[in-house]
Amino acid sequence: MKVTQEQINSFLETKRFAIAGVSRNPSNFGHQVFLDLRQKDFDVLPVNPHTDNIDGIQCYTDVNSLPEDINRLLILTNKKQTNEILMQAIKKGIKKIWVQQMSETRETLEMAENNGIDVIIGKCIFMYVNPKGVHRFHRSILKLLGMLPK
Repeated sequence: MKVTQEQINSFLETKRFAIAGVSRNPSNFGHQVFLDLRQKDFDVLPVNPHTDNIDGIQCYTDVNSLPEDINRLLILTNKKQTNEILMQAIKKGIKKIWVQQMSETRETLEMAENNGIDVIIGKCIFMYVNPKGVHRFHRSILKLLGMLPK
């Protein structure tokens, strides 16, 4: 599946979406993504079944408990949990889903396509939201090689 820049722009345009897989541990990737997006003025809602708040922000135990106006979901979970989270999102009617690079399984794309989901798979969100550090460098290399989505 080829991801387009238009898909990425469409996903990020509202700046309000849920993130499944936000960790309570500040050193974990899911927590770092959550903090980074909040610092960049995104209104992100964390989903984690083991807590009711992360950094003072209300946390939702599952996708079903998210507010009705949430129509985008970023999945940062372990591969073992991705398809379950994806099915919850499909049942809730969320049509725009970003499955973080390394969180997808072989079935993820098939499930998304079979259910009419506009899915982004195989891309790291850090590369597309004003990247800094190593992500900025990596993005520059991909751009130089013509490997960024068009």
